[in-house]
Amino acid sequence: MKQIVPAVLCAAMLAAPLPATAQDDSEMSEGLGLLEEGTKLLLRGLMNEMGPAMEEMSEEMRNALGNLSAFHAPEILPNGDILIRRKVPLQVEPELDPETGPEIGEDGAVEL
Repeated sequence: MKQIVPAVLCAAMLAAPLPATAQDDSEMSEGLGLLEEGTKLLLRGLMNEMGPAMEEMSEEMRNALGNLSAFHAPEILPNGDILIRRKVPLQVEPELDPETGPEIGEDGAVEL
């Protein structure tokens, strides 16, 4: 008997119509629709304002980075270092000619 009473009460509560809930749902959905429209307008305005600045910044980044196809994908070493290797190594001309370069002392010191 004690188990039947809660089951009957639950069934009665679920069967009863709740008109206030239906009204609250329509108001809630209307409010959410207005909130969605306001958010869209805000984001559209931000995009219109920030668009030219973002284009300028992306152009500067492209100029600063140069041709990224000249590099391999980055590698992360076990110690956390990140290597970005060139596909074709740069041909660096030595700044100092060994014949005319600085003199190296016996202790390995170089006088500049």
